[in-house]
Amino acid sequence: MTKHFYPLVAAMLLWLLPLHQACANTEDTAADVLRVALPAAAWGMTRYFDDDEGSTQFYYSFAATVATTLALKTAIHKNRPDGSDNDAFPSGHTSMAFQGAAFMQRRYGWQYGVPAYALATYVGYSRVKNDHHDSRDVLAGALIGIAASYWFAEPFYGVQITPTAGINGVGLQLSANW
Repeated sequence: MTKHFYPLVAAMLLWLLPLHQACANTEDTAADVLRVALPAAAWGMTRYFDDDEGSTQFYYSFAATVATTLALKTAIHKNRPDGSDNDAFPSGHTSMAFQGAAFMQRRYGWQYGVPAYALATYVGYSRVKNDHHDSRDVLAGALIGIAASYWFAEPFYGVQITPTAGINGVGLQLSANW
């Protein structure tokens, strides 16, 4: 199934290229595109794998990410480093990007998660570099997106190894579907 994923990603990127070219060629534009493209790719994978259960899990994960992010932005009026407004905490771009990346990794495995996490990390990096957020805003957004996906998504197939951390220590969790 992995060999079919890469043409799907290439097709999605080619579809998004005109949108990116129509906008100014900046890191902000790339972050704007990726915050939508990563969750869209995660949802698209549920359709590609004909995974109705995964689709439902994606909806819950995405809704929890958006609701938590908006609730915190409403409750915490933190100014952005560039002074443009007071909606800095948490980073919405980062929470959405990491929700998509974490969902792909949690549901379908690290072979999909690693490149998605790399793109999500770029989103967070660009938000800090362009003075829209500080690192705490981005870290909070990433944690919200990851937590929502880990809460709602379950592995689709095979064996997955997941790092865990808690009050009593750290370890690895082994999951398998039969």
